[in-house]
Amino acid sequence: MSSQTSGLDETGAPEAHPAAPTILSIPMALVKAIRPKQATKNLIVFAAIVFANQLTDLHKLKLVVLTFLLYCAVSGSIYLLNDILDVEQDRQHPKKRFRPIASGALPVPIAWAAFAILSFGGIAASTALKPLLGLTVGVYVALQVAYCLELKHVVLLDVFSIAFGFVLRAVGGGVVIGLHISHWLLLCTLMLALFMGFGKRRQELVLLGRQAGLHRAILDEYSLPFLDTLITIVTGVTIVCYSVYSIQSETAILHPHLWLTVPFVFYSICRYLYLVFQKGWGGAPEDVLAKDRSLQVAMVLWFITVIALFRFDLLQP
Repeated sequence: MSSQTSGLDETGAPEAHPAAPTILSIPMALVKAIRPKQATKNLIVFAAIVFANQLTDLHKLKLVVLTFLLYCAVSGSIYLLNDILDVEQDRQHPKKRFRPIASGALPVPIAWAAFAILSFGGIAASTALKPLLGLTVGVYVALQVAYCLELKHVVLLDVFSIAFGFVLRAVGGGVVIGLHISHWLLLCTLMLALFMGFGKRRQELVLLGRQAGLHRAILDEYSLPFLDTLITIVTGVTIVCYSVYSIQSETAILHPHLWLTVPFVFYSICRYLYLVFQKGWGGAPEDVLAKDRSLQVAMVLWFITVIALFRFDLLQP
């Protein structure tokens, strides 16, 4: 039986038939295209207010929530741009071909219009909220546009540009409420983002095998041994950075038992490595966090411990 008559392609997966967009289906396709599940990545904007122990300041919390929503808007615009530029490649991918733009559910002209509205609108709204936030969001958008156009084709810089996007999110969460952002916090954010980024590249190689370069050209520049080495290096640096932060940073000096949170971070990283290397997860970090109960429990316990220490573990003068 041929693949055309069976409804399967040459890989044995269901064929992706172009959708016929309608007035009702296009808004739904647009929402799907900006990938609401990816909004969890923008939660890093809350890092500054959490570690500054100012979550109870409702005015500042409101500003950070607005910043979170603005980053959701501009990051959603970047997903649209990326899918517009990669539409032909995505149609050859076993999973990405079902994305709204690649499948035809979201017409490209509408996707372009949504990209412009979300990106420029997000920058304008951020500037209105606070000029320095507008600058930060603008740099974030510029970096991600550069990634879509060129940096994703440059080995190592592809992952580093994504990781610096997380750093800019953390910066945005601090500048909107006028907080000094610890360099340790930014370094930990960068290392953790690199850790997940290289893990994602590894899983893409495992999933796509010899066809990896056809779906994402930059994957030809990577290999499993190379990525395993990078992951090992970044893992060690991440743990060391957080450990030093929890002992010697200004925040740690005010809360001398913050080091008690290190085991939760160490376990979470080890658990993530287990899921990547042993279970073959990691292609979508947000899905790993959404599916693995052990990782969720560890992160909740870490958060509760941090909040408790900020509340009760104060260095007495």
